[in-house]
Amino acid sequence: MTPLYSLRDAGMRYNGTEVLSRVNLDFPAPQMAAIVGPNGAGKSTLLGIMSGLRHGYMGRCTYNGVEVSNWQRRGFARQVSVVPQSLRLEFPFTAEQVVMMGRTPFCDGLFESPEDREAVDRAMEITDTAAFRKRDFRSLSGGERQLVILASALAQSPRTLLLDEPTTFLDLKHQISIYRLLRELREQGLLVVAVTHDLNLAAAYSDRVVMLKAGRIAADGGPAETLRSEIIRDVFGVESQVREAADGRPWIVYGH
Repeated sequence: MTPLYSLRDAGMRYNGTEVLSRVNLDFPAPQMAAIVGPNGAGKSTLLGIMSGLRHGYMGRCTYNGVEVSNWQRRGFARQVSVVPQSLRLEFPFTAEQVVMMGRTPFCDGLFESPEDREAVDRAMEITDTAAFRKRDFRSLSGGERQLVILASALAQSPRTLLLDEPTTFLDLKHQISIYRLLRELREQGLLVVAVTHDLNLAAAYSDRVVMLKAGRIAADGGPAETLRSEIIRDVFGVESQVREAADGRPWIVYGH
């Protein structure tokens, strides 16, 4: 498969310190890839380069054959949606208005089109946010805000979805529902790349796990290849036992 993303010797320095070094990765579609690693491993930096939000990176990062830094922003936003860990808004936008902001790359005038409205309604339905569509975004809980942010990204009708810790503020029920949704989007042909700290969610739903340690790739492959006790010990410094779940995927139990 021809990759949508191709990174060659990609890296980043902050104040002279190298936080990401010589990363070589290809991401074809459809695929669901999890990026994992301890704090400071370079996960969010890698996602930031891929999303076009980290400037001055080293090496190459192309999307659909074009360097990310050379993409026209509106055209890129029609292809790639980014879900940050959180979004802070100072003005009294409703949840529905925040989701409608996801349609900005497609808007040519002051008013939304029937296609915009349909995309917003569909995104709010599948993320279970329609019930509070008229509420002030600032009044929502952390989990509700995260679902609205995801709905906004889906309203863009993207080909690729990049997510930075998408379930940080969610309870267990919504964590599972979000990852099931991401898996469904992958089945519909999307490339989904998610940074996560939860290795068991990565194991249960991803096609591929990219593990970073100190800014370098420590492992890259299917969950059964990468989520092994010796690799987890080396990267995270914790002991674990890797068992097989009913579906044949790995399941990690921490400690002896």
